[in-house]
Amino acid sequence: MTMSTITLTPLISLIAGVLILIMPRLLNYIVAFYLIVAGLLGLFPHLAG
Repeated sequence: MTMSTITLTPLISLIAGVLILIMPRLLNYIVAFYLIVAGLLGLFPHLAG
């Protein structure tokens, strides 16, 4: 099973949203992690090719 950026980004968003609802104090960490992952996923195709 392969996951593309198009599939992975909404999945990460969904998980982050659920975690924010469960533990609101994690908001800063979840947002930071999401931004780092989204940035890496956006840069990876350019770095590889």
